[in-house]
Parts: sequence; structure tokens; C-alpha cells
Amino acid sequence: MVLLPFLAVLLLTTSFAFSSPTQEHLDAPQKPQSKYFDVQAHRGGRGNTMESTLPSFAWGLIDGATTLELDNGITQDGVVVVWHDESILPEKCSDTEPISPDDPMFPYVGKYIANLTLAQLKTLDCGSKRQINYPMQLTYPGAQISTLQEVFDFVECADPSHQMLWNIESKIDARYPNRTLGVREFVQKQHDIFISSPYLKSITYQSFDWRAIVAMKSLNPEITTSALIDDETSAASPGSASPWLAGLRLDDFPGSSPDIRIAQAARAIDADILSPSTSFYITPPDPAAKGSTQFTTKEMVDEAHRLGMKVKPWTVNRLDIVDQIIEWEVDGIITDYPNVVRRWAKQQGLRVAPKFPKQRIFACLEKHM
Repeated sequence: MVLLPFLAVLLLTTSFAFSSPTQEHLDAPQKPQSKYFDVQAHRGGRGNTMESTLPSFAWGLIDGATTLELDNGITQDGVVVVWHDESILPEKCSDTEPISPDDPMFPYVGKYIANLTLAQLKTLDCGSKRQINYPMQLTYPGAQISTLQEVFDFVECADPSHQMLWNIESKIDARYPNRTLGVREFVQKQHDIFISSPYLKSITYQSFDWRAIVAMKSLNPEITTSALIDDETSAASPGSASPWLAGLRLDDFPGSSPDIRIAQAARAIDADILSPSTSFYITPPDPAAKGSTQFTTKEMVDEAHRLGMKVKPWTVNRLDIVDQIIEWEVDGIITDYPNVVRRWAKQQGLRVAPKFPKQRIFACLEKHM
């Protein structure tokens, strides 16, 4: 486990204070609509290919995704890498060999990314193990964890005119601050990569830990931000704030329902996008309740739109749910199957992003792997 300096922990617990929500927080002009309906390839499209690897992003491009969605961790030696989990899970990666015969950290599987160097991570095979819930995944034995810069470089090779959009998440767990770098250092290291990339203006920055959104907006107000939320991260004990929401208490907002208050809270941190889960995770929906049994509701979408935010739910892998939420005029969909959702969007007459030449993508993949 990474042990943060006491002063850093103290700063994180004291630096993200908010005034009470006001109408000024809640009202904002409507933002312009995207050129294409936003089909986001979740982790590159993990339903189709090994997640979060260069092959997964290659197939996201081939499948015509508008946006590549991915997650960042930071290694012990301070490198921003593309991986979803805080630790290396045995169901996703396998050890090959240590970087030195007497490396005390070997085996690396099971260790936190924050406790491993980039060189140690690069020994892992993260392309051979097909996930049990995704039986159609293409495997790419030997595929490695990439740095964020390596992913940018690969996609730029396939997309020289820089048309691709990005949705990049910080993997910070608000409940366990010692498992990753602190919020400020995490955000700063990501931002350093963003500003050196030709894709800077195409990046949306998202997080469940809303402190990261506040920190990124403070660092660079021009970066589009997205507030991730589900029933777990929105939950709080009576009279307290969820640790995920940067000190905000949903009960302090004037909305008549939790769904409305979630949208208002996201607006209070100046998020440009609200990105709720479509499903419940820890709270089973009440079958006797009126309306949708999904976490995302029409009421939530309507309030977010009224406040000038877009709404892009995750992770939507069923077309019946796509049918439902599109009636509520959501602005995009994050999915493990971008090829399926893109095909559905074309059927509905929605404008979809053009696909990139497959041969060029494969040539770039060969070069960068």
C-alpha cells in the first residue's frame, strides 16, 4: 500500500469546500450539441476485445466509436498508465518474469499499480485471458499495459487528422486514499500529458471522486469534465456526505427527488456532463416503485439538461435500455459494444462518426505493439 505524506492527506481533506448551493450554481446556458451521436467505446470496447489494451482501442476505432473511454492509474515511478483497476487482477493478467531475478515485488499480479514501476507492469501479459462475462472477446496474447502517451501515439497514427474524442477517468477511490496517489498529484500528472497532446480539446475528464473534477477545473477550466455517479457513490449516512462527492450533501440541494438533487450537485462542481450508471449496484430497485427501475431516470436527465449539462449514461449493453434512455434525449451512450450501439444509432437515423481505414489501424497496431 502507498503511504501518503500526512500533509498531503490534510490538504485533500480541507481544500475542497463549497458554499451552500445557490441558483447561480444551478443555472447555466445550454451547451451546443455534438456533431455526431456519441457512441463511447468503454475500455476500448471490452465486449469485443481484451479491455484497455492497444488492440481494444484499435477495434474501438474499427467499430466506429465516436469516443474512446479509458481509465488511468499512476505507477510507483510516476507514469500515467491506461488500466481500469487499482491492482493487477489475476483474472485479467498473468506474470511472465521479474525485471530482475531477485525482485522482491515478484509476482506482480495482485499488487497495486501505485506500488509497481512501469518496467514491472510491462512484463505482464494482459491479453491472453478472456473474461468469463465477455465470451466474444478477441484475445491478444502478450498485450501489455500501455502508458497514456503510448495510447495517444497509437491513435494519432491511425487518426492523423485528430478526429477521435476521448473520455479519460482517474481511478481514485475516495474511500481508500492510500491505494493510489493523492488527488492533486494524480490530476497534475494526467493534465501534464493532456496539454502536450494534440487531442487536448477533444478530452473529457471524468471521475467518481468529484474532488478530482474540482481539481482539474481549478487547474484548467477549459477541460470538459464529467461527473460519474451510481447508487453506491451517491449513498451516504443520514446527515453526512458521501466521501465521493467532494464534501457535498445531496440533501442540501432543493430538488424534490434524489434524481434531481444528483443533477444539481453535479452542476455545483461545474461538471459539463452528468454520467450516471443505468443500473443499481448496491440498492435493489423497488419493483412496486413507479417509473423506471434503472438508476438513470428521465427526471435526472431532464434536470441535468435544464442546468446546461449533457447526460451520458454507462455501461449500456442492452438495446432495450438504449431504446428507453434515448427517448429521454441522452447525449451519448457508454457501452462495451460500440459496434452494436453504432449500428442501432444508424438505424435510428442518428449521425454517427465515420470509421477509420482498417488496414491503416492494423498497420499502426503492429508498429506500436
